[in-house]
Amino acid sequence: MSAVKQAEMGPETTAIETAKDRETPIRKLFKAQAFQIFIVLLVVIAIFSAIAPDTFAQLSNLRLVVQNASILAVLGVGMTYVIITSGIDLSIGSVLVFSGVVSATTMRAMGGDDWGTAIVGIIVSIGVGILWGTFNGILISKAKVPPLIVTLGSLGMALGLAQILTGGVDIREVPSVLTDSIGYGNVFGAVPIISVIALVVVIIGALVLHKTKFGLYTYAVGSSEEAARRVGVKVDRHLIRIYAISGGLAGLAGILSLSQFGTTAIAGQSQTNLNVIAAVVIGGTSLFGGYGTIFGTVVGLFIPAVLQNGFVITGVQPFWQQVAVGAVLILAVYVDQVRRSSAARGGSTSFWRALVSRKKK
Repeated sequence: MSAVKQAEMGPETTAIETAKDRETPIRKLFKAQAFQIFIVLLVVIAIFSAIAPDTFAQLSNLRLVVQNASILAVLGVGMTYVIITSGIDLSIGSVLVFSGVVSATTMRAMGGDDWGTAIVGIIVSIGVGILWGTFNGILISKAKVPPLIVTLGSLGMALGLAQILTGGVDIREVPSVLTDSIGYGNVFGAVPIISVIALVVVIIGALVLHKTKFGLYTYAVGSSEEAARRVGVKVDRHLIRIYAISGGLAGLAGILSLSQFGTTAIAGQSQTNLNVIAAVVIGGTSLFGGYGTIFGTVVGLFIPAVLQNGFVITGVQPFWQQVAVGAVLILAVYVDQVRRSSAARGGSTSFWRALVSRKKK
């Protein structure tokens, strides 16, 4: 590990990365929390496939699961960046709704049903999301208001303004080009366009996070803001950009939601922010900052999606999904705490070894 990278990271993350540098790639893979969650996902899929091979283990059902997770995947990319900086964004569900409402209102006022109107709506939705994210970022970085409070306030403000603009009644006039193409369109015969868009966002998000200086600075800020400032990272500006990205992706999710459902669905996003946060944390991104991957987030998103789909098909009450996801979320946070405390003491970053050594004390 380079000296510059060590200076940009906090002591806990530096210990984790130093331990990883001494390991082979195969050992790194098997010890990664994201990979372990991926194994859990494969086991869950295998169980449901064995129970309901004629319904669950079908390509059409897999397509449905992927499509249902697509909007959450877009939101999950932004949330991964935010949580890596040791922040939180509770407002993404409301920003999604507000961006969709402003976009739908704009397109309805234009009165068109062609791609010209649709493109304006897409730009408006993403732009509104960026403005909300920038607003959050400025308050967090400049006014030093805790992210939890800022985004909780934005959650209520964005949802309230959406209801004011619509009178609490969903807007259903969405250009057919959006619903027919993005909402229900396919490529290669059976691959939903909305899922292709989500995949592009995931790939770009992963490349930026793991292969660019912007991503390195994101990890540095989450590990230690003070250390990041000492090596020249403009922390306040970087945080504003991070929250702007999260807001912009919420705006993109807003237009995707409009396209998929053909309505603003104001009351349909009440659990979106919590579902996304749970998926990001389950996927191995640390709530303490400085650690996480986009791959882990995608895997974390599919855990609740597969559980919900499998429970419905097998006749199990879907409420059990909340119980299962909640239990996995608590376990994921506990694993992260054990791993980080062990790494900070210079011990093994393996969860099981760290857990055994903790019990012996």
